[in-house]
Amino acid sequence: MKDKITVYERPTCSKCREADKMLREFGADYEKINYYTDPISEAKLTELVKKMGIPARDLLRTTESIYKELKLSKAELSDKELISLMVKHPDLMQRPIVERGSRAVLGRPTENIRSLLK
Repeated sequence: MKDKITVYERPTCSKCREADKMLREFGADYEKINYYTDPISEAKLTELVKKMGIPARDLLRTTESIYKELKLSKAELSDKELISLMVKHPDLMQRPIVERGSRAVLGRPTENIRSLLK
């Protein structure tokens, strides 16, 4: 593999553990970043959202209490504003995010990661 794989995760997350297992079974060389202890910057999250080709809203965890507290279902916020909130409140962010070179995917479902392993 020519491009390094980076997994942005929360180690206690079941989908993150599934991603780790899949990458180990594939024999991939990858780095894991716990974005709770090593926060993702707004610039990096903006880059990841662009690489995934999704609106920032698609990265929100809508079942989290902070999502409800901030009334995000009704808020009309820009991608920049949503990214800022996700950086400030990492519980808002879906995980894992797996990046390889110019591409990134949300590892929900875990099968999405396979597209980066080709």
